Amino acid sequence: MKTFPKISASLRLCGLIFLFAFSVFAQTVPTPKDVLGWTPGDDKKLASWEQIVDYFKKLDAASDRVKFEEIGKTTMGRPFVYATISAPENLKNLEKYKQINAKLADPRLIKSNDALAKQLIKEGKTVVVITCGIHSTEVGGNLSSMLIADKLATSKEPEILKILQDTIILLVPSLNPDGNDIVKNWYDKTLGTPYEGTSPPELYHKYTGHDNNRDWYAFTQVETQLTVSQIHNVWHPQIVNDIHQQGANGSRIFIPPYMQPVEPNVPKEIVEGYTELGNFMADEMRKQGFQGITTNSTYDAWTPARAYSHYHGGVRILTETASAKLASPTNVTFDQLRDGLGYDAKKESDNFKPLWKGGEWHLRDITNYMTAATFQLLKHASINREKWLTKFYAIGKEEVRTRKKGEVYAYVIPKSKNSLVVTNALEQAGVKVEYPVAFEVDGRKFDAGTAIVRAGQPYFNFAVAMLVPQKYPDMKDDKGNPIPPYDVTAHTFSLLTNTEFVPVYKPLPNYSKIGMVTATESCKSFQVQLYRSYNPSMDEGWTRWAFDEYKGSAFCGVSHKPIFNKEIKSNKFDSRTIIFPDQSPNQILNGYAKGSMPDEYVGGVGKDGAANLRKFVEAGGTLVFLNRASDFAIEQFGLPLRDVTDGLKRKDFYIPGSILRTEIDTNHPIAKGMPKDSIAWFEDSAAFEITMSDDTNVQIIAKYPNNPKDILLSGWALGAEKIAGKAALVQVNIGKGKVILFGFRPQYRGQSLATFPLLFNAISGN
Repeated sequence: MKTFPKISASLRLCGLIFLFAFSVFAQTVPTPKDVLGWTPGDDKKLASWEQIVDYFKKLDAASDRVKFEEIGKTTMGRPFVYATISAPENLKNLEKYKQINAKLADPRLIKSNDALAKQLIKEGKTVVVITCGIHSTEVGGNLSSMLIADKLATSKEPEILKILQDTIILLVPSLNPDGNDIVKNWYDKTLGTPYEGTSPPELYHKYTGHDNNRDWYAFTQVETQLTVSQIHNVWHPQIVNDIHQQGANGSRIFIPPYMQPVEPNVPKEIVEGYTELGNFMADEMRKQGFQGITTNSTYDAWTPARAYSHYHGGVRILTETASAKLASPTNVTFDQLRDGLGYDAKKESDNFKPLWKGGEWHLRDITNYMTAATFQLLKHASINREKWLTKFYAIGKEEVRTRKKGEVYAYVIPKSKNSLVVTNALEQAGVKVEYPVAFEVDGRKFDAGTAIVRAGQPYFNFAVAMLVPQKYPDMKDDKGNPIPPYDVTAHTFSLLTNTEFVPVYKPLPNYSKIGMVTATESCKSFQVQLYRSYNPSMDEGWTRWAFDEYKGSAFCGVSHKPIFNKEIKSNKFDSRTIIFPDQSPNQILNGYAKGSMPDEYVGGVGKDGAANLRKFVEAGGTLVFLNRASDFAIEQFGLPLRDVTDGLKRKDFYIPGSILRTEIDTNHPIAKGMPKDSIAWFEDSAAFEITMSDDTNVQIIAKYPNNPKDILLSGWALGAEKIAGKAALVQVNIGKGKVILFGFRPQYRGQSLATFPLLFNAISGN
């Protein structure tokens, strides 16, 4: 009895020491304000990438709920990072949960044993990837990443503690760190000037600009490759929360479900999942008083280019919050609100409510919407942990099942010039590709280096979406106008790369394997100048990427440098070949209007510059115009051509990002090495008609088939008869030089390798 008071006192002392230590520890976990000097979401404040990384490093050091790591370097050499956030006991057992998810993703590893899967589901955690800042002018995401991490790392709320216990959160503060600094530097430079809140006069990713969110099946960019290889393919998330911003004058936030159509290779469980989760998030936010929330509008679920997870067992929850003027507030009156696709911003409806009546809109509003949506997503992921894992297992089990008679058992991809590009992309996406020795199927012999992609494996649906042409539905409103897709309607990588694939409708035997067969080719070097507008063109960035990426291949040695408006106006040309990437004629000619940007960025090439360009050609130079830029050449040089698509009503002609068939004059030097039948990526594109039939200075190199039914290869083409028999690629000789007009994008998003040779031949002097 005498020792009891001593023990009690000792315990009390230990308790006091623990509480004191915990209190000190809690105080040492830094808030974002402790690191930045201000709170993310404050008006007119943006964080540099170095500051964001510094915050996460300090959070990692202070919190046992956070593990932060660098997994590579960005395109421009910055650290590419992510944080793993969960309960401390979960962080100590990450390998265990990785293995659970791997087995549920590929049920072959447990022989599709439902009883064992049920046990794994009971033990597992919902894995959630949160990605921010891929589009760098959408500044709220990078800032919200710190607010989200802060709450998860420090909160004692029971709901947050349960989230941490039930989920493993992989938070990517930015998918585009380079762009984070490009935008911050521009914003800081213009702060307090009339140009505060404008977009920078350069792409906010070195090569791709906004198109970095269209790279989730071709994997051309370093940031995409790192995210897929080091996060998605390691963890196999059930949910991806992709945080974005949209225009200022519509809804305050979009949350799924998505509009129709859904790409047919997306499993039904994915559609059910994003529908339930999105509606839950929207309903809960409405209960919290958030306004202007829309669902089932604006954005579709058509392409793997934006939704890697939809083909890998996880739902993608895209949220799009209304923007301000970068970090500066804006004021949107009720009259300035604009309808979106599928909702009226001035009228409540089932998929748009409650009404937001306009007013000031601050960066803090953006971060509030983003963080609120994220925590509702995490709440659902926690409460429905077993349900999410059960759906995930069902998707995997369906993919690995044995195929039935009449179904595709495999795709055979014969070795060709670009076949390795396709199979490499499939392998980056986790699809198993086999390279057997020579073999035969149904009487056809295939050489060593031919690839086999078998059904009955995880992510086979991704391979189907990549190889098999798309048939986009003919969607029109009640007035007969086509309903536009959110992005494009085709993503057939086999067509874009001119890669054959052969479906096999019977089981194939196991073959002995060899390594991939590669080929070496000789190449030649040449120099070009690439027009760079201060109204930046993503196509210009993709052109640079194509030149840089393909050094060392058959198209190596393309030395390129930019040429700006002032150089064209002053008649300073450093190369005999100049390329104008896809850009509207008005942007090329006039550029930014005076007063909209600082004076050094105002204007285009102007009439004087256009006259200098014509003289450049007459003296023996070569000008190459891509897609819409072709109309600039026709207008400014008075070429004997007409763009037959000009002025057509959308109801009569609409081809929104589709792959078309072209017929090539293989005798022309620009068509050297090309097959007679090829493709064109058609998006806001031109088709040419010669206006002077006896003009021998015009040479047609590629044209669309005469039969309209033969034109569309993949996607959607309304009114294809308008371009039947018309030219897709022409050369016009002027004086000693030539103007080459591509009515399409031959280097489309770094993907259309089938038409790369046309571009390289055009600039190589033939």
